[in-house]
Amino acid sequence: MEGKNNLVEKAAEGQIVYLRLMTEEDTDDIVLWRNKDRVRSNFIFQKPFTREGHLKWIETMVKTGEVIQFMICEKDSGKAIGSVYFRDIDHTHNKAEYGIFIGEDEAIGKGIGTETAELALEYAFNTMGLHKVFLRALSDNAQALRSYEKAGFKKEAYLEDDVCINGVYHDIILMGKINPREKGRIL
Repeated sequence: MEGKNNLVEKAAEGQIVYLRLMTEEDTDDIVLWRNKDRVRSNFIFQKPFTREGHLKWIETMVKTGEVIQFMICEKDSGKAIGSVYFRDIDHTHNKAEYGIFIGEDEAIGKGIGTETAELALEYAFNTMGLHKVFLRALSDNAQALRSYEKAGFKKEAYLEDDVCINGVYHDIILMGKINPREKGRIL
């Protein structure tokens, strides 16, 4: 399988995973993963994901440059196991919102989320030229919050009863990371 990995253009590569741009061919995996209870329950948007909805996302968000989305792939096998993206890319303020999900159950708890965040942040700062990357996480998603902190995100705000999911209000943690080469720099 190593030969197959060499044919894939890798946007970033770590010790256990690499990132490659998502394509329309990844739609079935994305839809399957996003509809898993384990994944969906940690997202602010929890409505069922459809193939048509994802293809519309690609057409209206990815192809327009408002979103850059990658597949997270095991380095050894090349198997896609999740996705990571930057959305609402703001070229005026040089920032974007970060999102991630690990779709394959056997990939949970192996440090993949932390390594993916580190690779994605490196890409955001070095390739995209962003000054800041931020994220929103449900306050009770302790595993994700730990992973984000390990990757260098810092808690910036606690937003009480910020989102209503299935008739229940939830608190949100706002986290961010500033490009370490630009912190405090005047442009």
